[in-house]
Amino acid sequence: MKRANVLQASLIAGLLACNAFAAAASDQAPRQVLFTNVNIFNGVDGELMENGSVLVEGNLIKSVSAETIEAPDAFKVDGEGRTLMPGLIDMHSHLCLRDGIPWARTDYDQMLAGAYTAHVLLEYLDQGFTTARDTGCNVLGVAKGVNNGIIPGPRIYPSGGVLSQTGGHGDIGFFNDRPGDMDELERNGWGYIVDGVTEARRAARHNFRGGATQIKVMAGGGVASEFDPLHMTQMSVEEMEAIVEVAKDYGSYVTVHAYHDRAVNRAIDAGVRTIEHNFLVSEDTIIRMKEEGVALSVQAVMSLEAFGNPESITFFSADQKAKATQVNTGARQMLEWAVKHELIIVTGGDMFGPDVVRQAENIIWFNDEIAKNPHLSLKTATSDAAEVLTWSGGMNPYKDGTLGTIVEGGYADIILIDGNPLEDIHALKRDNVDFVMKDGLVHKNWLPDDNAPAFTPAGPKRDAYFGNL
Repeated sequence: MKRANVLQASLIAGLLACNAFAAAASDQAPRQVLFTNVNIFNGVDGELMENGSVLVEGNLIKSVSAETIEAPDAFKVDGEGRTLMPGLIDMHSHLCLRDGIPWARTDYDQMLAGAYTAHVLLEYLDQGFTTARDTGCNVLGVAKGVNNGIIPGPRIYPSGGVLSQTGGHGDIGFFNDRPGDMDELERNGWGYIVDGVTEARRAARHNFRGGATQIKVMAGGGVASEFDPLHMTQMSVEEMEAIVEVAKDYGSYVTVHAYHDRAVNRAIDAGVRTIEHNFLVSEDTIIRMKEEGVALSVQAVMSLEAFGNPESITFFSADQKAKATQVNTGARQMLEWAVKHELIIVTGGDMFGPDVVRQAENIIWFNDEIAKNPHLSLKTATSDAAEVLTWSGGMNPYKDGTLGTIVEGGYADIILIDGNPLEDIHALKRDNVDFVMKDGLVHKNWLPDDNAPAFTPAGPKRDAYFGNL
């Protein structure tokens, strides 16, 4: 039976798993888990490998086969005809944000923001998202904690504090701040106000110093912000070129928040590799993005659903609701052009607060409203997303395996879906995600009681859903 006490139990279970594995790792051979009777979506191909098998050894995939795999000492997981696929990747997360900037700035302190982030990490895992690229939050330390096995959570590719000019989309201070005042959230690393090349370089270097895998720059006006109208273009070419140069020196890349032609083209001129949002550009800009290999990061639920009904966003001002409506008017056309011209497309939620529980709907909305191609839509959160993550180069903390695909040598980030998402993309909804493995450890198991793997050979066995430990 599916249980309600998911988060508390999963936190305890995850910590026990990490501790048990650490204690056993030094004197035991790598553990093996063998998945049988599964139909495999490998993250790339448009057809499932039927009745296949996947052998996991430690935290990596050892073999994938349409034939029986002999592994007598492995723990057996009978998929009972479910779809086995890569853990999903969300490419636009705000892991530490709840009800908008005012909540984080004035209502609660950083201790609560951190506690909330731990809650969100478990929500991502429960939905089958084993990797998240954070595009605006102070989660550099949280990412380090996940990497070191201190707390359970998806793999995090953190940007660190966003870089914004005075009055830009990342300027989250108060109206009556004076020049040079530092907002509380800037003091805590949520973002940096940079004016001029020197300040831009310093902030980018500071983020990389703390473990950022890429840099996020606010290059144009935004919706959920107070001081920047949507038509505004932000950051000079020289400032962005300086940030891109720093990123290249670290072997990484820059992604930008931008909506319209002038902002997007200025960013491309400066060497930016990924555009977040992009909803008000012309077809000519889409063609340029294709020609220059610039990726598009899509937030389908926010642009098509939420911004289509901005009155439902209770923490938006009247001005913010008007900006949301404007974005909604351009989103559908832009996305149709992006599919037509075969851009590199990745999907990400840009959702927080009550909406954090439905990350997969970004893939679903993109498919149902725009792509109408489940194979293409699935790749935006598996192999194509993983390809963009590799642009972090030497700053990529996950170098032992690959992500986003079910292949030999890939990380054991695996989910089992009750249904076939290549036929019905709605199978990705959280209630159909019956099993989640990240880095070789089980974080969710809704399989029958007699088919419930242990965390480790000596670890606790769980019934149904993180049941009695």
